[in-house]
Amino acid sequence: MSGVPRPRHVLLAAAALTGAAAWWWRAHPSACPYGQRFWVQAPHPFITRRRLAAILAPRPGERILEVGPGTGYYALPVAGLLAPGGTLDVVDVQPKMLEHTLREAERRGLSNVVPTEADARSLPYPDASFDAAYLVTVLGEIPDQDAALRELRRVLVPGGRLVVGELFGDPHMVTFGALHERADAAGLRFERRLGGALAYFARFTTA
Repeated sequence: MSGVPRPRHVLLAAAALTGAAAWWWRAHPSACPYGQRFWVQAPHPFITRRRLAAILAPRPGERILEVGPGTGYYALPVAGLLAPGGTLDVVDVQPKMLEHTLREAERRGLSNVVPTEADARSLPYPDASFDAAYLVTVLGEIPDQDAALRELRRVLVPGGRLVVGELFGDPHMVTFGALHERADAAGLRFERRLGGALAYFARFTTA
């Protein structure tokens, strides 16, 4: 029976494979493929839609930007809070994600979601275009986080707010300490945080 793997050996091998996969994902930042969209559609514990609304504080009539909306998990509720008169722009490098989000918005009767295929490192908007912006479990997927944060600061109005959400278990998670340092270098001032080290929303403002 020596040739039959023991349960302990199987568990160790599985743990090693999981660790190797997590390391690879951290070393190779990339967006979640549309074919694996179930990851972004599943419930998001601790970084809930209600908590995002509380710290982002979207108001009717505002123009807000979401980077990496996935299939609209956060986008659709936020778009509803911007009515009447407000607009939610959603940016993604994957057109299929944008198409999915737009279909869901139309199905729910939301006409204020504007999709744009673009890279967060080079946003196709003039300076001071948005009252606020947010991205949830997305910053770590961007190969150059510093460039993305500088771009987000550029497109925000003076006093505009940026909210970043992160969750432990995401292979691309950005710790609060690393985020604070990068945001500060980009000219963003920390305001407040909801949550702890393992799951949080952090809000910054432009000077």
